[in-house]
Amino acid sequence: MSMLVREPTLPAPSALVAWAQVVEIARIGPDRVAEVIELGWVEPVRSGADFLFRMDDVLRMRRLSRLCADIGLSTIAGTIVVDLIERVERLENEITELKRLL
Repeated sequence: MSMLVREPTLPAPSALVAWAQVVEIARIGPDRVAEVIELGWVEPVRSGADFLFRMDDVLRMRRLSRLCADIGLSTIAGTIVVDLIERVERLENEITELKRLL
């Protein structure tokens, strides 16, 4: 009589990133992270007392951090520039797709 042995299952990897990881990955200061949350530019998920961020938001904050550091933008100005860059990228992708369909 053979018994089925089940392997222990690991939890699925999370698509969310913890605050400390955001600071490291995005190379952004904790004060700026708090500021973009307060502005509503990113909306982390609350997990108890912790904030968890989507990787897309982490990459946006990294872009923001680079812009602010490289050309001395304020956080608010940087979020506007990042939003405009993302909009241009989306429009360029749409144009490329429309050209492909022609």
